[in-house]
Amino acid sequence: MEIVNYEKNEMVKEKTAVALGNFDGLHIGHQKLIKTMVSKGREKKLKSSVLLFKTHTKSIIRGNKRPKLLTSNNQKISLLESIGVEMIYSMNFNKDIMQLSPRQFVEDILVDKLNVKLVVVGFNYRFGHKAQGDSACLKKLGKEFGFEVIVVEPVYGEELIISSTLIRELLSEGNIEKANKFLGRPYEMEGEVVEGNKRGKGLGFPTANIKLDKGYLVPKFGVYKSITIVDGKKYLSLTNVGKNPTFNDDDVSVESYILNFNNNIYGKKISVKFIDFIREEIKFNTREELIAQMLKDVDNIKRI
Repeated sequence: MEIVNYEKNEMVKEKTAVALGNFDGLHIGHQKLIKTMVSKGREKKLKSSVLLFKTHTKSIIRGNKRPKLLTSNNQKISLLESIGVEMIYSMNFNKDIMQLSPRQFVEDILVDKLNVKLVVVGFNYRFGHKAQGDSACLKKLGKEFGFEVIVVEPVYGEELIISSTLIRELLSEGNIEKANKFLGRPYEMEGEVVEGNKRGKGLGFPTANIKLDKGYLVPKFGVYKSITIVDGKKYLSLTNVGKNPTFNDDDVSVESYILNFNNNIYGKKISVKFIDFIREEIKFNTREELIAQMLKDVDNIKRI
């Protein structure tokens, strides 16, 4: 996977096919769009590429109202490579880029920097200052500058248009099964293992307390069946997301009890894949009630 950096004024010599969009979540709708670009690009002997903004466009446009992220940039790069993308053109979305007119965006970036001959976008793609450009505008500019434009129709799931917004709603509701179906894979969050209050160890269930990478959408509070990945190895786990009401904590935490695992992993970067929602958070009256419920939860995830 080749990564070309706009900020270093790097230009692409090969003729390219490029997929455009925010691609937050890289859900099955995004995957269809990108696979179309890869396939059509190969037919035309073009280098398959994705223009990847390192910052979500809405983080600049909306400021503090930006959406919570479904995928980190590292996750995106790995997923794009698995789909068959050969190159990522990486750039920060900032106020200068935001001010570009549709024509300037096409001429300065797509044509001059990316040497594009094929562009693939979604049905609702907008670009340029104040989102003035749409797919019709892009096709018109494509004829002028000598590149083809393909517009991919929406992908439906259970009569709903699959979108990042829909998946955020499902995760916030705890509907992890449907969210994963629309993502095309389990929802995954990454972070560093840090020292917590070590209550889990005292209860006989030592947990990895995860300091999440910035910006992730935290799913509905509760207990999940999960897969925790440490050093590339997958382990069955039980992950609690929430505020630990039994202990009256105020801060949101993500803690993973990894079955059949007792290694010291403080400081390591790990990831958690959410498989199934087990139960809501519960405030227990005694330590013994909490331990009994944890034993039930472990039995539960072994059976599911």
